[in-house]
Amino acid sequence: MGEPRWLDEREDRAWRGYRRMRRLLDLELARELMQDAGLSEPDYDVLSDLSETPDQRLRLSELADRMLWSRSRLSHHLTRMQQRGLVTREECPSDGRGAFVVLSPAGRRAIEAAAPGHVAAVRRHLIDLLTAEEVDALGALTHRVVDRLSGRRTGRAEV
Repeated sequence: MGEPRWLDEREDRAWRGYRRMRRLLDLELARELMQDAGLSEPDYDVLSDLSETPDQRLRLSELADRMLWSRSRLSHHLTRMQQRGLVTREECPSDGRGAFVVLSPAGRRAIEAAAPGHVAAVRRHLIDLLTAEEVDALGALTHRVVDRLSGRRTGRAEV
């Protein structure tokens, strides 16, 4: 392995700015989501993912993959969400070891109540600060990085 390609001043400024922005943005969005809707970011992610499926259910393994969490970690989180009445679990009839996570009526109400405020916060803290061209650039670069990293997670990295 050769000498590392250190970041130049411009690249370092962009990298450090991105890291600081990401931490501050995540912190503020999480704070507002909890304050306004009583939901954590993982709660919101689970409810949002379930609400966007036709039958408002996903296999636990698929939801864990979407969230980039282990099945065990997600299972513990889902137990807490079940205790609050936001989701239920159902056995998978075709696979005795599998389970479905299902959006409950209370979970549907919670995501419908939380979504308008959350999207307003996303707009206020990010989207509305950008020009249309910057939104397009942000979309292009985030999808390029996600595609690259997703390929590595599945063993299909493109070079």
